[in-house]
Amino acid sequence: MTFLEKLSSSVNHRIEYLLFVLGFSMALIVATQVFFRYVLNHSLFWSEELARYILVWLTFLGTTVAYRRKVHPGVDIFYCKMRPSARQIAAIVVHLASIALFGIMIFYGCQFAYFIRLQISPALCLPKWTVFSIIPVSGLILMLHGITFLLNEFKMRREK
Repeated sequence: MTFLEKLSSSVNHRIEYLLFVLGFSMALIVATQVFFRYVLNHSLFWSEELARYILVWLTFLGTTVAYRRKVHPGVDIFYCKMRPSARQIAAIVVHLASIALFGIMIFYGCQFAYFIRLQISPALCLPKWTVFSIIPVSGLILMLHGITFLLNEFKMRREK
């Protein structure tokens, strides 16, 4: 196992734990909000905003885990009908296109975070750039996984 594979696996493992913490926290926040609203007749002004931001982080980080585990949605009707050599070439093209997309995520995610750097969230008074920094961060994580997959494809191609 190469350094890049170990790093990719380690990052993914830590993100899986973080996803559990974020999901459990969001469930607690929403349940608390429902209790306060319908039982105590008092709304927590910050809970909906925090739950929404946690959901954004869950979505982007969950995408990185799905990509690493190769359980993201895909259409493979043509891929399954290809010869093995054509499959390898198609896989390399897909990984290169994915890496390009992740680069776009990183670049424009950083630009967007910089653009909103002075905005503050209304209820939590958080700088919005911290909330939306997950876009370039998840792009970096996806890039790590994508490069790892691409190098593995090249290694498998050399071995044959």
